[in-house]
Amino acid sequence: MLTQKAMQLPMRHGTSTLPSTTTKAVSNDDAYSILAKQRLNRPISPHLGIYRWQTSWILSGLNRITGSALSGGLYTFAFLYLISPAFGWHLESATLAASFGALPVLAKFLIKSTIALPFTFHSFNGIRHLMWDTGAQFKNQQVIRTGWTVVGISVATALGLAWL
Repeated sequence: MLTQKAMQLPMRHGTSTLPSTTTKAVSNDDAYSILAKQRLNRPISPHLGIYRWQTSWILSGLNRITGSALSGGLYTFAFLYLISPAFGWHLESATLAASFGALPVLAKFLIKSTIALPFTFHSFNGIRHLMWDTGAQFKNQQVIRTGWTVVGISVATALGLAWL
């Protein structure tokens, strides 16, 4: 066991004496168990559940999700289109158009809106981000207003495209 002498620390108004401390050598297993016990008493980091939802970070997350979904869908279709002749699949334009044309109107609307809504949202939100790059519309209230504007224009445009 090692013992340290009390240290004198200079303070603004005199000196302060720290109490003597002792240390002892412990094995790795004991050190690990001490650390595990200490971790049980540590506070847990705050989670998203304690924060108030904000338009800016919801739309930021949706922008990333729609971008990933659109690019993932494009790459998946392109890959399937390239390997389709090897498997005898018919993914040429005429077959896709005939298959889509045979669907009921409601199914066509749902498929087109499923593709149009992420596309329009990601496109209009991209324009919003380009506007921010110029330094315009970057105050909190403006960010919220432009966010809801993007949502409204995206939904209206997606519905318009789906009805075509």
